[in-house]
Amino acid sequence: MTIDAPAARQDFARVNGARLWYEVAGSGPALVMLHGHLLDSAQWDDQFAEFAREHRVVRFDARGFGRSDKPEAPFSYSDDLRAMLELLGIERAVLMGCSGGGATVIDFALAHPEMTAALVLVGSAVSGFQRQGERPAKFVAIQEALERYDVDSAVELALQLWTDGERRRPEQVDARARERTRLMTTALFARLDVDAEVRWLDPPAAGRLAELRMPVLAIVGGEDSEAVQSVARQVEAEAPGARRVVIPDAGHHPNMEHPQLFNETVLSFVRGIPAA
Repeated sequence: MTIDAPAARQDFARVNGARLWYEVAGSGPALVMLHGHLLDSAQWDDQFAEFAREHRVVRFDARGFGRSDKPEAPFSYSDDLRAMLELLGIERAVLMGCSGGGATVIDFALAHPEMTAALVLVGSAVSGFQRQGERPAKFVAIQEALERYDVDSAVELALQLWTDGERRRPEQVDARARERTRLMTTALFARLDVDAEVRWLDPPAAGRLAELRMPVLAIVGGEDSEAVQSVARQVEAEAPGARRVVIPDAGHHPNMEHPQLFNETVLSFVRGIPAA
């Protein structure tokens, strides 16, 4: 028998001086999903209803992304996350974050371990992580394209760098996932928001991963960049309760390229988390 997906509720919340769009559905233990910083909360379209069958699921557009605005004042993504949890009455949650959203949930877990049941990190960044060597040529080219307001070129370069990876051609990537990524990245690059200062954890998370005492699942696409692979390996090596899973034939957003495998992996992990 198929269980219908729970009805979802959407709204805007005033959070630390910003108006943030969010969506919530389901009941049970809370699972909060933070998107990557090339996308918006639509990244989780293949996870939201599925996870809501077992959890109270929350996703929202971080400030400056999707339907959320970005005031000029300095801000912290992890402070916004805490304010959103408080607004929704969530005292403790599994936090899932991709890329920059992963860096946010790591910062939050270090600052508020009592509110963090577990972490699911997807192609995660880590605040304070030092990249080895020079920046990839495509990364520099993206910045140059944006400086001359050539959004289409910047988006295509971003797809080649983060979605395709070094070893795959565009036609070897799931076409639906690549097009969805293109649409979200185009919307982001086309925005004319002010450039507000982002404040990360101080001291940064890169030197504090051993303090993550909750269960941690680090998922990474097999075709993601070496820098992202090295972050996942570092999390696995330093966080006491961490486990790393590689999803083959996937770039920076493996949940979009292989949603069924991704969902099974995450739900299996979450079901094994001891109750508080």
